[in-house]
Amino acid sequence: MTSSDDLIARRHAVVPRAVGQFAGAIAVDSAVGAELTDLDGRKWIDFAGGIGVMNVGHCEERVVRAIQEQAARLIHTCIHVATYEPYVALCEKLVELFPHGDSTKCVLLNSGAEAVENAVKFARQATGRPALICFTEAFHGRTMMGMTLTSKTRYKLGCGPFAPEVYRLPYPNHFRDGEGLDMDDFVSRELARMEEAFVNMVPAGHVAAVIIEPVLGEGGFIPAPADYLRGLRRICDAHGIMLIFDEVQSGFARTGRWAAYEHAGVTPDISTWAKSMGGGMPISCVIGRAEVMDAAQPGTVGGTYGGNPVACAAALAAIEAIEELGLCQRGAEIGETVRARFEALKERSELVADVRGLGAMMAVEFCHDGDPHRPAGDAVAHVTAKCRERGVLVLPAGPHGNVIRVLSPITISDEELAKGLDAIEDAVLGLSVGEPAHA
Repeated sequence: MTSSDDLIARRHAVVPRAVGQFAGAIAVDSAVGAELTDLDGRKWIDFAGGIGVMNVGHCEERVVRAIQEQAARLIHTCIHVATYEPYVALCEKLVELFPHGDSTKCVLLNSGAEAVENAVKFARQATGRPALICFTEAFHGRTMMGMTLTSKTRYKLGCGPFAPEVYRLPYPNHFRDGEGLDMDDFVSRELARMEEAFVNMVPAGHVAAVIIEPVLGEGGFIPAPADYLRGLRRICDAHGIMLIFDEVQSGFARTGRWAAYEHAGVTPDISTWAKSMGGGMPISCVIGRAEVMDAAQPGTVGGTYGGNPVACAAALAAIEAIEELGLCQRGAEIGETVRARFEALKERSELVADVRGLGAMMAVEFCHDGDPHRPAGDAVAHVTAKCRERGVLVLPAGPHGNVIRVLSPITISDEELAKGLDAIEDAVLGLSVGEPAHA
């Protein structure tokens, strides 16, 4: 029988090092719910969730059954060749869940990055403008436009030149950049920064879209202030700019709502979705106001595999599971539990500088002396390694790798959640009493 070490060695022999390993040398054989089993038979509590893909849990029975039944009926024909029920049914369900104005339309694609690429196409064709405004700490994928919009330079090394007419502003991170301002004054300052950008960076009349994650994913699980998102809506409306929300990681019950933007009561013109939408299958979508979506010319959007019938069936089943299992409510409950544990940990550890998130999209940031400009990435490397020793799979985040994020399946049991949080807590408190801060 192949061991984990054997499979990792085989990987290194044939897979380029550019395909990174974020959680150490783990080789998984099977998974169910919130538990992984590796090739050596060891059980793992999954706090990574396939990087936010497994909201409904691994191998959710509805999803598995839908995949099996659809695969026996129709695997592929291409939506550009023939129309099929799962594609249309999924679009109908998505526009019901995420209405963008009086009339909404949807296109199905394969990945979050592909959704972002096509959202830009829709915005540019709808406005006739070239420019985009994005934000620091953003992650929008590794395609050429996605990589241009992505902030973290480590993901872009040697890949340029990048797409033109992309401008970047600081993400509204009150913890790092608040400078003693209360939230209202901070939001006012950051919205003024956007208006100033139209004077000194790019004219508003040249901007097709502003694209923002309502909650930063890879950037460190920072929720944009609700008033900031409302202010962006007003600014975009005033200047005829499309507002794009990237909900790839934050959607489908992760924040305790179907959409993170619901917390702010703001509706975008266009939104992008992927990850937990498919219950583990590769599928994504762009949703938008019908008049915006219909502004795109035939043939400019789509692809051979977009909206594959099997992936569509899995997505419909995943949505059904979210509804029937009450995962929006469960996501909110998990968030309350994790926040309470992290807040208590902050009281006991001088390295825990900030606790934040929405619903089951929670994180803790580590800094030396509580200073947001002195990130403690070494501490996070140590904590994630200690968690792996305990059989808990945890991922870092943030531009400096100094954030621990919790992306467990929302179906995780209370016992599994507590065990995972115990592992994080014990590792952090071990650091506080002088253990080496290196993995």
